Amino acid sequence: MKLKLALAAIALSLTPALASAMCSGMKPETTASSCMAGQVWDADTATCIDPATS
Repeated sequence: MKLKLALAAIALSLTPALASAMCSGMKPETTASSCMAGQVWDADTATCIDPATS
C-alpha cells in the first residue's frame, strides 16, 4: 500500500513539470494585434511592417 501511494505521489508531482516542458518549445504566434504602434500587419510576409508613405 505504501508503494502505491509513493508511486502516485511521484507521478502527480512530475505532471506539471512534463506539461511545462512540452509547451516550452512553442513560440507565440505573431498576429496583427501584436504589432507595435505605427506598424501594420503584412499578410504576405506575416510580419509587422512600417506603412508606406506617399
